[in-house]
Amino acid sequence: MFIQILKRLVLGLGSMLMVVLLILSIIYASPVDPARLSFGQQLDDETLALKKEELGLDKSLITQIRYYIRDISPIGMKEVNGDKRIGFKTPYLRESYQSGESVGLLLKRALPNTLILALSSILIASFLGILFGIIAAYNKGRWIDSFLLTISTLGYSIPSYVSAIFFAIVFGFILAPVTGLNMQGGLWELNDLGDEVFIAKNLILPSIALGIRPVSVILQISRSAFLDTMGKPFVLTAMAKGLPSKLIFRNHILKNAFNPIVTSISGWFAALLSGAFFVESVFRFKGIGFVTVQALLNYDVPVLTASILIICMLFISLNILMDILYTYLDPRIQLK
Repeated sequence: MFIQILKRLVLGLGSMLMVVLLILSIIYASPVDPARLSFGQQLDDETLALKKEELGLDKSLITQIRYYIRDISPIGMKEVNGDKRIGFKTPYLRESYQSGESVGLLLKRALPNTLILALSSILIASFLGILFGIIAAYNKGRWIDSFLLTISTLGYSIPSYVSAIFFAIVFGFILAPVTGLNMQGGLWELNDLGDEVFIAKNLILPSIALGIRPVSVILQISRSAFLDTMGKPFVLTAMAKGLPSKLIFRNHILKNAFNPIVTSISGWFAALLSGAFFVESVFRFKGIGFVTVQALLNYDVPVLTASILIICMLFISLNILMDILYTYLDPRIQLK
C-alpha cells in the first residue's frame, strides 16, 4: 500500500506543478498588467519598469515559473557554516501585490474558516441526506418517496450561488428581525469597541446554502444503496429467519450500504472546498474562497496562485485519504 500511496503523491505533485504552469502562463499572456494595478493607473514608464523589476514581472515566463517553484518548494539550498547544502525549508508564498501582506499569513487566517464552513455543510448534508435516503428506501413507491426524489432533483439543479443569494436576502435581510441572522459576515468580526469577536451564527446560512446540492446527491445515492442492499440474499435470509428489523438494519443493511455513501460524502467534501468560492463571496465569509475571488478581481497574482495551489493540495490529499479509508471499509478494494 505504501508504494501505491507514494505513486498517488507523485501524481499529485505533478498535478500541482501543472496548475502553477497553467496559472502563470495565463497571467503572462494576459493583457492586464499586475504592476500597474498594484501601483495605480497614473504612473510614468520609469516607475512602472521599476515596479515590474521589483515584482519579478520583467523576467521571461520560464524564469518566473522557475523562481516561483523555487520559492514554494519545501526543499532548497540552505547555508550551514558557510556551506550550501540541500535541506528542508518553509515554502515562501511571497507577498500580496495589493496590501504587501505575507500571502502565507493571509491564507493561514482564511483557510480555517473555509474548512469549518465545508465541514459544517457536509455534516448537515450527510445527516439529512442519509436520513431522507433511508426514509425514501423504506417507503419505495409511496408518495413520500416521490416527494423526496422530486425535492432532491430540484435541490441539485439549483447552483450554490443562487441558493446563497436566496438565503441571504430572505433569511438574512427580509426575515432578519425574526431569524436574528446577518446577511453578510464572517466567523470573526469587529465589534463597536474595535475588538475581534467570534460570531457563530454567521456560519448558519452559508452552511445551509452550500449543503443543499450535496444533500440531494447523498439522498439519492443513499436510497439506491439501501434498496440494493435490502435485496441481497443475506438480508432476505435474515428477514426469513425472523430477526428483528432493527437488528437487520444495523448489522446487515447499514454496514454494507455505506461504501457508496462514503464515496459520495468524501467527493463532495473535497468539492465543497472549491465550491465555497461563490458562497463565501455572497456572504462575505472571509475564507479562502472569498480571498481568491478578491485576488482575481484585483489581479493579485501571488494570492491567487497560492490560493488555488492550497485548494488543489487539499483536494488531492483528501482523495488519497479517502482511497485509504475505502480499503479498510471494504477489503475487496485495492489501491492501484
